[in-house]
Amino acid sequence: MAHQRKSAKLTLTSLVLMIFTSVFGFTNIPRAFYLMGYAAIFWYIIAALTFFIPFAFMIAEYGAAFKDYSGGIYSWMAVSFGPEFAFIGTFMSYASYIVWMVNIGSAIWIPFSSALFGTDKTQQWSFLGLGSVQTLGLLAIAWMLVVTFISTKGLGWVKRLTSIGGIAVALINVILLAGGFFILLANHKLAEPLSIKALVTSPNPDFTSLISIFSFLVYAIFAYGGLEVTGGLVDETKNAAVTFPRGITLAAVTISTGYALGIFIFGAFTNWTFAFTQFGTAKINLGNVAYVAMNNMGYQFGHALAVPEATARLMGQWLSRYMGLSMFLALSGAFLTLVFSPLKQLIEGTPNGIWPKKLVKLKHDVPVNAMKVQATIVILIIALVSFGGNGAKTFFDILVSMTNVAMTIPYLFIAFAFLGFKRNATITKPFVVYKTKFSTGLGVGLVLFSVGFANIFTIIEPAIHGNWLKTGYTIAGPILFSLIAWGLYHRYQKQLSEQPKK
Repeated sequence: MAHQRKSAKLTLTSLVLMIFTSVFGFTNIPRAFYLMGYAAIFWYIIAALTFFIPFAFMIAEYGAAFKDYSGGIYSWMAVSFGPEFAFIGTFMSYASYIVWMVNIGSAIWIPFSSALFGTDKTQQWSFLGLGSVQTLGLLAIAWMLVVTFISTKGLGWVKRLTSIGGIAVALINVILLAGGFFILLANHKLAEPLSIKALVTSPNPDFTSLISIFSFLVYAIFAYGGLEVTGGLVDETKNAAVTFPRGITLAAVTISTGYALGIFIFGAFTNWTFAFTQFGTAKINLGNVAYVAMNNMGYQFGHALAVPEATARLMGQWLSRYMGLSMFLALSGAFLTLVFSPLKQLIEGTPNGIWPKKLVKLKHDVPVNAMKVQATIVILIIALVSFGGNGAKTFFDILVSMTNVAMTIPYLFIAFAFLGFKRNATITKPFVVYKTKFSTGLGVGLVLFSVGFANIFTIIEPAIHGNWLKTGYTIAGPILFSLIAWGLYHRYQKQLSEQPKK
């Protein structure tokens, strides 16, 4: 319901910092360099121009217009485009967190291993004769059970854990830039040669076809995820009509520059062929590439200081340990929050009659029964994916693709509903960026095309290369969750129609 907000306080600088903190993710940099090398820089800039900026301005208009509504994106879409469309879009947004939990439940053991051993040893782990993928699956199931149990108790130290991990991860960015520039100055050359060809062609043989290159766009778009938080900042910004567009533009430039600089710096100390095919004994996948890359950075830093080989390898292990501990703390805090927060928002933000009464019951201010159902669904998906008989590389590739696609599809719903939002004259719009039908159509078109295009290529690219399993898993989640949402809403409509009219 309507509620009062505090008076505007955010300056341009604080606004940019808040957006940067919400959107910028360090692990996107080593993943991008691993997949595309220097060529990733171009696609990150394209993603900023075709997705980040136009979508952020839509979120800003939504946030200003619906600042007194609870329900978040459901309220935005319900008023703009209708409750059924809004519910399916909101449920898809929630579903993306389900896929995120499936991914992180398994992936979190990589930073745990890095923190303990200085390297990713998860591919050597075995339990009762099971392979590493199945062992990680069992650990992910155990993790989900433990985290759900802890979160149902409504413990207050979760935020503290998240903030400690967040500060530690933020320091990694400083280490990357300072250490990378030091290695560059000490060696007087880039480890990965820079050329016009390197800026447009990936050194990764899996990303040389036109289709696979286009599919990388979804990684770039995903790197700008988290924009939804900016919607609530409009009315808290000083002189919003001027400051907010400037803030969004400056944040987009800062974040895309940060990504581009980070990718470039990785090339200063990372020879792609050495780091990802020869360095150490670890097999590279999208789950562990960041830790292997930082291990290599510590190793190269040692060489730049001219220390003995054994010392250089030890420096690499300790940097990998630091990153592992930082990411483990940050992901643990995020998991403990996200295991109940999106679910609580979904239940409280959408019409109450949609949900069975047992699911909406709160205990310790969290929907305990709904969390148990959620845990069951996550565990079933983990078991399905991890016991599918694939190697670790394929396993994590599937999980990352599932996460990227699932978390970007809700953007399509929000952008499409924006057309209805602009047409609806009854909605008071105190903050307007898109002032003409043409600019609205262009902005919506750019977002729909870039996100839709990237997702389609991400889905079909594995199938073209014969990997139908990856395509199947990537598309199965969004289809399944949209059908569940449609079924829930039509069950709710049927119940309403059967109620006696007063």
